[in-house]
Amino acid sequence: MIIQRFQCGPILENGYVIYQHDHGKCWIIDPGYEPEQYVRFMQEHDLGVQEILLTHRHDDHIGAAKALMKRFQCTAAMHKEDMLSCSLPVDHLFQKNDVYSISDGSDEEFLLVLHTPGHTRGSVCFLSRKSKVCFTGDTLFDTDLGRTDLPGGREEEMVRSVQLLDEQLRDDIHIYPGHEGDCTMRDVRMNNVEFLALLHGQSR
Repeated sequence: MIIQRFQCGPILENGYVIYQHDHGKCWIIDPGYEPEQYVRFMQEHDLGVQEILLTHRHDDHIGAAKALMKRFQCTAAMHKEDMLSCSLPVDHLFQKNDVYSISDGSDEEFLLVLHTPGHTRGSVCFLSRKSKVCFTGDTLFDTDLGRTDLPGGREEEMVRSVQLLDEQLRDDIHIYPGHEGDCTMRDVRMNNVEFLALLHGQSR
């Protein structure tokens, strides 16, 4: 998998384009701002957008989606729990443990949709075991966790989501969060104090 990050907007949100080859299919994850950057990249690499995948409903992660859906005539996908409170037209609703194909020709690859509520009710992470990467949105960052004090957030759900990610993500999985930098789960288990606190039944 080839991953292109776009860090945009006043709070430096991370959006991603993922694909296998130039001149092929691609998927956009969490385009929050500056749709023109994505359009320029697609044109330069001759990529066709298949769908926009959203980790959660907050504006800083979906803000550019409507313009890109119109420009590329593509659909958007989000967990059903977040769609209920989202103004964006969503065609594909994720459910727990959905397996989503990002295959391109002879390269077969899938994303496991992990439902990780806590930041929002419908927050998800996208895990590729083949490429050993996970797009964690605002659930898990390199050195902390997402906020749970916004509408739809719940700390007790974040605890369960942390436990799920600890079960599913081995040390060699590379996480790509919705803000800040990327890192391996080995780094998370060494340096992320909030992750470790919730994992061991403590408050953060």
